[in-house]
Amino acid sequence: MAVPARTCGSSRPGPARTALPWPRRGPRPGPGASGPPRPLLLLLQPLLLLPLLAAPGASAYSFPQQHTMQHWARRLEQEIDGVMRIFGGVQQLREIYKDNRNLFEVQENEPQKLVEKVAGDIESLLDRKVQALKRLADAAENFQKAHRWQDNIKEEDIVYYDAKADAELDDPEIEDMERGSKVSTLRLDFVEDSNFKNKVNYSYTAVQIPTDIYKGSTVILNELNWTEALENVFTENRRQDPTLLWQVFGSATGVTRYYPATPWRAPKKIDLYDVRRRPWYIQGASSPKDMVIIVDVSGSVSGLTLKLMKTSVCEMLDTLSDDDYVNVASFNEKAQPVSCFTHLVQANVRNKKVFKEAVQGMVAKGTTGYKAGFEYAFDQLQNSNITRANCNKMIMMFTDGGEDRVQDVFEKYNWPNRTVRVFTFSVGQHNYDVTPLQWMACANKGYYFEIPSIGAIRINTQEYLDVLGRPMVLAGKEAKQVQWTNVYEDALGLGLVVTGTLPVFNLTQDGPGEKKNQLILGVMGIDVALNDIKRLTPNYTLGANGYVFAIDLNGYVLLHPNLKPQVSHERGLEGAGPCGVGTPDSLPFLSQSNFREPVTLDFLDAELEDENKEEIRRSMIDGNRGHKQIRTLVRSLDERYIDEVTRNYTWVPIRNTNYSLGLVLPPYGTFYLQANLSDQILQVKLPISKLKDFEFLLPSSFESEGHVFIAPREYCKDLNASDNNTEFLKNFIELMEKVTPDSKQCNNFLLHNLILDTGITQQLVERVWRDQDLNTYSLLAVFAATDGGITRVFPNKAAEDWMESPEPFGASFYRRSLDNRGYVFKPPHQDALLRPLELENDTVGILVSTAVEFSLGGRTLRPAVVGVKLDLEAWAEKFKVLASNRTHQDQPQKQCGPSSHCEMDCEVNNEDLLCVLIDDGGFLVLSNQNHQWDQVGRFFSEVDANLMLALYNNSFYTRKESYDYQAACAPQPPGNLGAAPRGVFVPTIADFLNLAWWTSAAAWSLFQQLLYGLIYHSWFQADPAEAEGNPEARESSCVMKQTQYYFGSVNASYNAIIDCGNCSRLFHAQRLTNTNLLFVVAEKPLCSQCEAGRLLQKETHSDGPEQCELVQRPRYRRGPHICFDYNATEDTSDCGRGASFPPSLSILVSLQLLLLLGLPPGPQAPVHAQASRRL
Repeated sequence: MAVPARTCGSSRPGPARTALPWPRRGPRPGPGASGPPRPLLLLLQPLLLLPLLAAPGASAYSFPQQHTMQHWARRLEQEIDGVMRIFGGVQQLREIYKDNRNLFEVQENEPQKLVEKVAGDIESLLDRKVQALKRLADAAENFQKAHRWQDNIKEEDIVYYDAKADAELDDPEIEDMERGSKVSTLRLDFVEDSNFKNKVNYSYTAVQIPTDIYKGSTVILNELNWTEALENVFTENRRQDPTLLWQVFGSATGVTRYYPATPWRAPKKIDLYDVRRRPWYIQGASSPKDMVIIVDVSGSVSGLTLKLMKTSVCEMLDTLSDDDYVNVASFNEKAQPVSCFTHLVQANVRNKKVFKEAVQGMVAKGTTGYKAGFEYAFDQLQNSNITRANCNKMIMMFTDGGEDRVQDVFEKYNWPNRTVRVFTFSVGQHNYDVTPLQWMACANKGYYFEIPSIGAIRINTQEYLDVLGRPMVLAGKEAKQVQWTNVYEDALGLGLVVTGTLPVFNLTQDGPGEKKNQLILGVMGIDVALNDIKRLTPNYTLGANGYVFAIDLNGYVLLHPNLKPQVSHERGLEGAGPCGVGTPDSLPFLSQSNFREPVTLDFLDAELEDENKEEIRRSMIDGNRGHKQIRTLVRSLDERYIDEVTRNYTWVPIRNTNYSLGLVLPPYGTFYLQANLSDQILQVKLPISKLKDFEFLLPSSFESEGHVFIAPREYCKDLNASDNNTEFLKNFIELMEKVTPDSKQCNNFLLHNLILDTGITQQLVERVWRDQDLNTYSLLAVFAATDGGITRVFPNKAAEDWMESPEPFGASFYRRSLDNRGYVFKPPHQDALLRPLELENDTVGILVSTAVEFSLGGRTLRPAVVGVKLDLEAWAEKFKVLASNRTHQDQPQKQCGPSSHCEMDCEVNNEDLLCVLIDDGGFLVLSNQNHQWDQVGRFFSEVDANLMLALYNNSFYTRKESYDYQAACAPQPPGNLGAAPRGVFVPTIADFLNLAWWTSAAAWSLFQQLLYGLIYHSWFQADPAEAEGNPEARESSCVMKQTQYYFGSVNASYNAIIDCGNCSRLFHAQRLTNTNLLFVVAEKPLCSQCEAGRLLQKETHSDGPEQCELVQRPRYRRGPHICFDYNATEDTSDCGRGASFPPSLSILVSLQLLLLLGLPPGPQAPVHAQASRRL
């Protein structure tokens, strides 16, 4: 009797099914595991399944019995094992290594010795840079002390190389601005230098001055005059240490002088790079800070003034680093935090983003209440139950003015010791009396600033650093300590660097017996490329899964294989930030240049976090030594899989720095092979190409010996790199015709191991592969990859479809095979958004690989991985036979008569029975459904969401979610790309009718915006070409959520019901021994309403974990061990003096009418933000 047709809503023939509750997700013990009692129906589930599995007389076919499916599983296991034993050549390769024992030595990685040596080498490297820094800082202080200030200095008196001169000559707007400038700019010739990845001139320094600072001011000209003498010191430093990279002096006036000279990498738009806002400068110019920002949002603050305040807060936040702590609050009659943060939080990138977004929501209303604002701020700073900087304490208040001095608050909280500095900012143009604001700052060791308009924001939100630098200057030599920064992207194209910083102090005195000068002159910096530090670490002796890492006091990684931040492609103005150009509440031309924030990747985000790693991280931050073996989760290189592995962690501090170094080794990484080809090297004058086994690298041997890919490693200094492996191999062979085996320009370890493995893998071809017929077992290819950098694919034609990395250490199959026992299946990678696989010419294959392990003298090694590539279509057919009642493909299919009972199988009943192999990541490997063959490699939830969810809910799979903080995303297209000014305040009708408005700051600032817009109209306008250009050029950093699945706690065979009323499904799942596969047999879905929620595996855009919750349990960190926030001799009398500028009513009315009528005003003089130094 045939199987009756099944319709949605009708039940199957046979006994009625008992509806079982859908298994709920949560802590779920697997079968046999201890845990809370399961519901009674679930406990009875196996009994309930029995009548469903076998119903004699009810149907010709029934769902297969458990023992039947276990039999099929054993057949699959035996078939896989048999093929791998015949073609993989694991045993034969073991013998080959042992037969060639005289060609290599077994070396040991001793973790403690290794990590101490590398730490010592890094310490020596950085110490050389420290000595150069100290010479520069001492010289700068002496040059400035000997310099005579010139009030009448003229532009034509100064000759220097302006790094932006070439770019400015190409910009007609800037050329018009600078027309008439008498500064003598040098014209230099440059040569390409690979160390700097740039064209440089070693005879001169270059000078960069922000566009909003007037180059012809007296302060700037004097600065250029005395810093010229640094050129000789820069040159002498390079003579003593030719490995030095950029040497930079960042002046407190905004001038940057760097060596060697190179043209500035100018952005497409106005260059607002200001060295004083760079993280390395901020770190060197002051000690850590605890800052509370309070913003007046009373009713008098409205329109443009409120926008000025919002932008000022954003700019203030950008002066803080990860060593600082901050909170932001708004106040009127009462104070409240602007965000969800109720206490001081670390000023890291993600927390500052929360603040910047929250600030945009501030609304003006109510009356001014300074008392409420200051009491809130002092309470925040006195909270000792939280992590904070515990150094400089300060309150920054932004207001439009008021009469209350709140002396009683200062008497209660801050006097007489005045441990908290108060900085006040008068924002907007107004006629209020600013005396109370000046008094507050002066009475509390702070400073009073005025921000009357847009142009004053950048300078006045960063000059508070001069005040914080006073105790450092007065501390003298005690404060002259080198600090090393986080990793960040170099502004001149060097890539990722760290910078050593040293403050430079003003040693002058106003006269005999006068007090010592309190000003910081600037910060000296020397860059160290991350690649130079990496070269000091062992690369290939640690194996594919061993590595070195380093972290700082914040737990951020300096070195780590997973430190791969996206490098910005363009250095124009950012438009994506909450306070950047293009947001509704932003002010134009105030955004930072697109120089990335420091790379602050925490160690616990670089790896998958667990308690053991938290403990290791804490010990490293505390500067301890240690060793620990742990079981932990690791993410595969292709980010699709999770493996549970054993790792040995060893760590030591790097002396005289804030860094700590760690070494990670798997147990099988303790020993490694080192080729010893001395017997083959009869004469050192012979080129390497004459060595035995080299001939098997030549393309002429590929047809008989298989195609060879060589890892693109730096075997020799003169070897030309190439992304095309064929071309790289050609370059390698040509160089080997000239190089002798003992050549000093080559890495003999890499070179000799490569040649050794060439011969080893060739012998595998000779002993195993060449005499086998791959077609007999439906194999597309066999392959072997080695630690020495060889990947041999046989036959040669199979190399055309080889998609794996030629670098074994960079191939996911290689690294996973080392970490997993047995056979690792890897289906072709498929994205759900891409078209299905094209099954033509038998080119689609499934990799199956396994590690080669052997022991010599009690020392275990895993120096290679071997495998086969299965023909997808042929093995899908074979899979159906192995999971059927036939013993082989030629046997006729078993027919079930009307009076007999048969169990369904995966071949005969493929219309009713779904049979699949799924790997440990949840990706489809094989299916008995022909229409699913082109979906092999897809996450199984995209193929059968209902069944995948059931497997997950029954603990066959566990989910791991994490966040990638190094991703780059294309920004969302803005709502308008027209040429209208963006972010400009538009007055309301009420404003026009109010005479007070015409005499207020709003009208005056609006006029200033007009002037800026006329001069720098590109700052206001969207650039259609840029908006429609290459999306990569507009990418910005973002957070991506990653989800991986891996095998859960269930190892045994398991039957279950997917309950969906009349549409329920039976399924059986079982792990295949010695593989990473799950064998699943299930009834095909009956009804569309049985579809359940779809599990997602694809990486998705995310805001990251909830910051408001994370700050309640901050990760352990330590700040710098030095703090200079107080000096008894500090002179606080210079605390800011400002005067309001009362604009003329008649002029403002005329200008406003011009603006409203759209009439172009007459030519205007360029507007420059004057560099100011309070000398």
